[in-house]
Amino acid sequence: MKEVTIIFCDRNKLEVCSQKLGNILDSGKWAQLLPNESTKEKLLRKNISSKEAGVIIRSGGSLNEHKQCLHTCSNLDNSALATAQWLKAQGIEPQQCLIVNTLPLHHVSGLLPWWRSRCWGAEHHWIKPSLLHLPQQLEKISHELISKHPGPLITSLVPTQLNRLMNDSSGVRWLKLFSVIWIGGSSISKNLATKARSLEIRLAPCYGATETAAMVTVQKPEDFLRGIDSVGEPLEGIELKLGQANALHIRAKRLASILNKDGSLQSIANKDGWWESGDAAQLTNSHNMQHLKIIGRRDTAINSGGETIFPEQLQKLLVNEAQERGMPIDNILLIPTKDEEWGARLEALIKFQSSNDNLNLSELFDQLKNIVKNWPYIERPIAWHHCPKLSTNSLGKWEIEKWRSWLETKES
Repeated sequence: MKEVTIIFCDRNKLEVCSQKLGNILDSGKWAQLLPNESTKEKLLRKNISSKEAGVIIRSGGSLNEHKQCLHTCSNLDNSALATAQWLKAQGIEPQQCLIVNTLPLHHVSGLLPWWRSRCWGAEHHWIKPSLLHLPQQLEKISHELISKHPGPLITSLVPTQLNRLMNDSSGVRWLKLFSVIWIGGSSISKNLATKARSLEIRLAPCYGATETAAMVTVQKPEDFLRGIDSVGEPLEGIELKLGQANALHIRAKRLASILNKDGSLQSIANKDGWWESGDAAQLTNSHNMQHLKIIGRRDTAINSGGETIFPEQLQKLLVNEAQERGMPIDNILLIPTKDEEWGARLEALIKFQSSNDNLNLSELFDQLKNIVKNWPYIERPIAWHHCPKLSTNSLGKWEIEKWRSWLETKES
C-alpha cells in the first residue's frame, strides 16, 4: 500500500509545489493534486494498492462528469517518451529544449510539461498567471531565459491564452520565440487559426485528456501553417477508432484508473483495452496515417478557457446549497453563452418559489453569488437572471435552445 498526500497547487508557488510533488513521488508515495484548499473535492483514499508511486488528478475527458484519475509514474513516463519521439521527428532534440510552462500543476496539461523535463533532462520554467496579462514583462523574462538556455523553446497553451497574447505586439513576439506551441484544451476558432497562420506562429494543435496522460494526437506545425484543419496524428503507442454516434475510442498503455466516490478503484478501459471518451470525432487517412478531428462533446459539457465544465452538476450543487440555506429556490438553469476570450461562460436563470411574491432579487442574487464565491472562476456565472417561467419539458429535460432564446430576448 502506498500513502496518499494532498498537494494544493497554488499557482503563484508552482516551483515549491512541484518540488514537493517530486519529493513525494521519489519517496514512492502518491499525491492528489488539487487547485486550492477551498476545492469541493476531498481525499477519497489514504492509501493506494500499487507497486508504483503516482498522481491522482481530476479529469475532463469522460462522459457526463469529472473523474478522479490515477496515473502511475510509468504512465506519465510513457506519455513523455511518446512526445519526445514526436519532437525528434520534427528535428528537435528533447534534452536541449527549454520548456516554458504557463499551465497549472493540478491539470494534466501543466503536470506533463514538468514531467517531461524530468524524463528528458530538459530545462523547465514556470510562468506565473499574472505574466500572461503583462506581455512586455513576459517577453523580457523569456529573453533572459534564452540567454541562459539557448536551446529550442517549447510550450503548451490553451486558446484563451493564445487569443490574449495575439492581441498584443509583445505577446506576438513572445509567441514567435517558440519552435513548437502545443495548443489544446479546446478547439481553435477559424479566426484565431487564420491570424496565427498569417503571423507564422508555430502552433501544433493536439488532442488528449487526463485519462490518457495528456496528448494522444499532435499536428505538425508545418501542417498547421499549410492550413490543414485537424488535431493531428496519433503518437507512438496510440490506437483510435470511432464507435456509435462517432464516439472517439482510444487504446493505449497509459490509460488511467478511476477512483470512485466510494473509494473503490476501476480501470477506464474495457476488456479489450479501449476507453470511450466524451468527444465525438472524425478520422481520415492520408499517406497511411490517421488524422483526428474533434466534432464536439457528446454530453452537455462546455469548454471554458481550456477546462471542461459540466453545467448540470453545477446546477445541482447550487440548488442544493441554496435550499439548505433556506432560500426560496425552485430551480436553476446554467446556460452557456459565447465569450470571445474564454470560448464560453455560464449565465444563471433562476426560478424562485411561487409562494414568494415580495422577492428582494438583489439580496437573493447576492446570496447565490456568495455560495459560488469559492468556486473556480470559470464555474461562476457571469450574470444572474430572474426567470419566473423556467421549467423542463414533459420528459423532465431542459430545452436549452428555448431558454437561450429567452435569455437573448431579455438581453436585447
